Amino acid sequence: MSTTGCASGQSDRAVPTGTIGGRVRITQRGQAKESRRQALLAAAAGLFAESGFNRVSLEDLGAAAGVSGPAVYRHFPGKQAVLGELLLSVSRDLLDGGRDVVLGSPGAPEALRRLVAFHVDFALRNPDVIRVQDRDFSNLTEADQAEVRALQRSYVEVWVDVLARLFPQVEASDLRVRAHAAFGLINSTPHSVRHHGRRMAVKSARPILEHMAMAALTVPAD
Repeated sequence: MSTTGCASGQSDRAVPTGTIGGRVRITQRGQAKESRRQALLAAAAGLFAESGFNRVSLEDLGAAAGVSGPAVYRHFPGKQAVLGELLLSVSRDLLDGGRDVVLGSPGAPEALRRLVAFHVDFALRNPDVIRVQDRDFSNLTEADQAEVRALQRSYVEVWVDVLARLFPQVEASDLRVRAHAAFGLINSTPHSVRHHGRRMAVKSARPILEHMAMAALTVPAD
């Protein structure tokens, strides 16, 4: 599904070599490769957010992750693939996490509250990724753009399904507007949090964001 992989065309993810107690066993070499791959993605998030995709080179990425520029090709076929995997992996994590939140909630009211807390936590922990999504989405390949959009639409529907249980009289299209409004409110805050005392800003922003998002999501229908 994603465009990641090493230059030889073989996947550079950790390779299972057997099972222990029913669990997949990963080689130390595979674990080290996956750690370097994740370090490259983390470095990419910070560099792309700070300078923009077009101003960051593979050498910059490698240096930030502690490897040489050419070594990046052992994990990704190019800079565009790094961007693709960064945004695809985040979109998958949001969708999977949102679904898990709903499955683990005793009812729609609690599911909505937990979804809001989940998304606020994501936004406050990943301000760089949000900035990259906003600014550099157009630099993805067409295939990655389509996949990211599909994952994000599915994530929206997780919220809409919960809202529909709370407000069965409201049209689904209106519930989507509420969900998108809540995302916009939550996702905008990390832009300002970067420029203040981060620890205190995050601590104070969390309850405000959760309260405001719940208000936007649960506004009475006309």
